[in-house]
Amino acid sequence: MSFQDSALLLSWAAILLLALVVAGLVRRVHALGGGARGPGALGPAAGARAPAFDRLGPGLLLFLDRDCGACADVLAAAGDLGGPLHAVFAGPAPDAPRVPGTVLTFERDGLFADYRVPATPFAVLVGEDGRVRASEPVGSPDALRELAPEAAR
Repeated sequence: MSFQDSALLLSWAAILLLALVVAGLVRRVHALGGGARGPGALGPAAGARAPAFDRLGPGLLLFLDRDCGACADVLAAAGDLGGPLHAVFAGPAPDAPRVPGTVLTFERDGLFADYRVPATPFAVLVGEDGRVRASEPVGSPDALRELAPEAAR
């Protein structure tokens, strides 16, 4: 086999590997965007009973981490939305100014697992009836504001 044939074969193998990686990334982005609602879906489905409702109550649940770059911005924007707000941290809360009206909760009893939170920041809206109205990743304050109209329903 000549050098040129070997290089061509290696190039095709690299292209195939790259195509598989891109396909995997597309599936992951689709799942994070809420396109998948199967047994392994992200967050509880709308209409499902909210886990730990008796302890947390209704309102906006924000799942955050102190090491998450966007979490502080999302938490600050959440204070402008009004209504009950629960900031659930994966670890200790950051040493940032507290948002008025926010109840800080720290990971315990598997809240991240119960709500199937894949990454932070992640928002879940829970109605007065204890049912989930919406759940999705919110990577920016704008994404959180887009979710906010769901709270009014």
